Amino acid sequence: MRRIDYTIEKDFDGDKVLWYLRGQAKLSARLVASLKTFPEGILLNGEHIRTIDRIHTGDVLTVNIPEGESTAEARDGSLEVVYEDDDILIINKSPFIAVHPTHNHQGDTLANIVTGYLQKKNKDAVFRAVGRLDKGTSGLMMIALNSYAASRLSENGTQKEYIAITEGVYTESGTIDKPIYRPDPMKTLRAAGDEGDRAVTHYSVEAHDDKRSVLRVKLETGRTHQIRVHFAYLGTPLVGDDMYGSADEEIRRHALHCEKMTFVHPVTKKELLITASLWEDMEKIKEKIITKY
Repeated sequence: MRRIDYTIEKDFDGDKVLWYLRGQAKLSARLVASLKTFPEGILLNGEHIRTIDRIHTGDVLTVNIPEGESTAEARDGSLEVVYEDDDILIINKSPFIAVHPTHNHQGDTLANIVTGYLQKKNKDAVFRAVGRLDKGTSGLMMIALNSYAASRLSENGTQKEYIAITEGVYTESGTIDKPIYRPDPMKTLRAAGDEGDRAVTHYSVEAHDDKRSVLRVKLETGRTHQIRVHFAYLGTPLVGDDMYGSADEEIRRHALHCEKMTFVHPVTKKELLITASLWEDMEKIKEKIITKY
């Protein structure tokens, strides 16, 4: 159970509990309704309080968020934890693992490993991914550790910066503004064209040699496979991307890594910047390119 205390400031003196929880604390109506069903879900100065009751300056309003039921089977596995507190877990995801169970992946996904990790730490073992990364993409991925954190993080969003290594030479920064659509609804393959959902990708050049480029990429939108599709559309697919380009003997996946993540913490309200180092396979290719740059 996650306990969050709010000390009431004078600006909210005389407000109803409900107004504060929905307004200042920004709890969802669904979560407030859920808390009301538990005897200790909402407390004022340690005592049970109704949402229609009023709060005063200096009071301590407490919410105790209950744990959810695990939706993925727990299993042991390796996790590179980059950041962890009572509300958030951030990992440097392996490129060789799928995030969610599918008909092709049962019991061997990130959801299974995170569930096992949280159970061992006696934490709420529900896998609440805030955004996701494709299998084959490495880097920062966030998991919310309670329903309140999940709601706030999804609402506020996160800013991410990726490292991509492309075929082809880029010498200047640029923006790709091209819709992305799904040619066949039965397949995961995407394409860029004149139809579909608007997709915008910004990039800058870190280095290049005579055939490949190391780019820093930021997304204005978040479409499935967006970075991979956009660079393939320009004729410069990611190195190793056998779905939108071709396989590469130097790397067994597409060369894409989420390196930086900026977000506002759902409880402390502080802005955090989290970084994750490149996996070895991408680092080796990057160093070869930089050496020639």
